[in-house]
Amino acid sequence: MGLPLDDVTILDLSRLLPGPYCTQILADLGARVIRVESIPGGDYLRHVPPLLGEWSGQFVSVNRNKESIGLNLKASEGVEVFRALVKKADVVAEGFRPGVMDKLGVGYEQLRQVNPQIILASISGYGQDGPLRERAGHDINYQALAGTLAMLGEPDHPPAFPGVQVADIGGGALFPAIGILSALHGRQRTGKGQWLDFSMTEGAAAFLTMAHGARVETGRFPLRGKERLSGAVPCYAIYGTRDGKAIALGALEPKFWEAFCAAIGRDDLKNDGLLTGEAGERVRREVQAVMNTRARDEWMAILEKADCCAEPVLEGEELINHPQHVHRGLFFDMELDGERYPLMATPIHSLPNKQKPRRDPPPRFGEHTWPVLKWIGYRQADIQRLMESGVVYCAPGFDKEKHPSRP
Repeated sequence: MGLPLDDVTILDLSRLLPGPYCTQILADLGARVIRVESIPGGDYLRHVPPLLGEWSGQFVSVNRNKESIGLNLKASEGVEVFRALVKKADVVAEGFRPGVMDKLGVGYEQLRQVNPQIILASISGYGQDGPLRERAGHDINYQALAGTLAMLGEPDHPPAFPGVQVADIGGGALFPAIGILSALHGRQRTGKGQWLDFSMTEGAAAFLTMAHGARVETGRFPLRGKERLSGAVPCYAIYGTRDGKAIALGALEPKFWEAFCAAIGRDDLKNDGLLTGEAGERVRREVQAVMNTRARDEWMAILEKADCCAEPVLEGEELINHPQHVHRGLFFDMELDGERYPLMATPIHSLPNKQKPRRDPPPRFGEHTWPVLKWIGYRQADIQRLMESGVVYCAPGFDKEKHPSRP
């Protein structure tokens, strides 16, 4: 049985992390994803260190299972090539600032004239409308406006640096993947495409759903370090251990907190897990004093038996080698030009037949230009002329019939 999306073709105009990660999820599930990269150089992420040979490890991490063509959309003939691709595509994914697609001549209205069933997924920092629609930004800016940044760190201190790209992944990849799949399903019923508008800021804000729901009870916005799930109570906290490592405790329910207290020899605290303010701080200090008496793994040997929602805070190679992740195949290595790249699997498991996702190497810039143009009807002489005029780019050694494109 084929993969669920092996009849879907996606043209990916996006760059860096958000859009490419979104389309990689869909490519893992079988979609044909053609990266349409600008000339010269292609996606900026190709050149971001650390580099291993000619490959950026970050580019490899979000571009497996894809094809690549080099195309100059600022040239009229480049726009013609793109429109010819759109005739055979199901989805176009892009991450330009609002209005850029229209300026290039490939906005939604132009694309639907070529293919009324096309689905355009537009991923931007703040959305296609509103006062900030054209403002530049990156993940930290989107998190700042979304309210997630304000929730990180200790109370009465500036917010902690997030360290992970919540807006890029949540708003720029996961919600767009869901939206694209829903639009494909809707098109089966209506026969019509649509334009999808994704704001990375709004995607980050979605992570505050529970916190904002609590306003019904408190009548105020959530505060950094002062909410039940952000450090206000001793039963839901991070505790250091003697060896400088840490354990995350999520013992919200009384039975788990009681089991934890029994395991660390402090039954006298079993009714104090949800205390806040100075009383809660006193309990946290007393628990921390106990945790300082053993190394992290010594504590875990005890706490695992207690079944009290305690887990080690994994760092570095610990994450890769953890038995749960190894068993589930969360990480895998991909060989590329004789080197091995450690990659992360898309966390979608198919049961009970356990279909395997695609695991093809990422493309070189322009690796598939020649076969893709042949697929949409361009003759060899036409492709050669477009190459010579700088409208398209073919990677050396990947022209002519060397690398046939998927039908």
